[in-house]
Amino acid sequence: MANPTEHPPTQSAHTTTSLAATRTRMAATRTRMAADRTLMAWIRTALSLLSFGFTIYSVLKAFEEAGKTLPGANIDTPRTVGLILTGMGTLAILMGTIQYVLWLRDLAHHGTFPLTRPPLIMAALMSVIGVVLFTSIIARVL
Repeated sequence: MANPTEHPPTQSAHTTTSLAATRTRMAATRTRMAADRTLMAWIRTALSLLSFGFTIYSVLKAFEEAGKTLPGANIDTPRTVGLILTGMGTLAILMGTIQYVLWLRDLAHHGTFPLTRPPLIMAALMSVIGVVLFTSIIARVL
């Protein structure tokens, strides 16, 4: 019967260092994946705000062009609502993108994480779309 006070054989320093490096790399990968998920949540939020803003702007503008008005609405209501929601969506995606890039920079000392990651590319596209929608409502192009 084994003595309960005996300790298992110790691992060599090389094995311990190797195991620590592997665990650190895996932790950095998990953190990067968490940052990816967070950016994708920002993208979903921004997409919702942008689409609601543009849809509300379009619907209210169509009512206005048809000669119908909503009770309590003035001539600038469609534009104001559209600008607020698309502005919030654009701001949300820009804030999420900045936060993501800063996180990747902080993780850089644990491994190389390229900035060509799919969530970042999608966020950049959403940022451009948000700016285009916002400026088109200001210019009343759409």
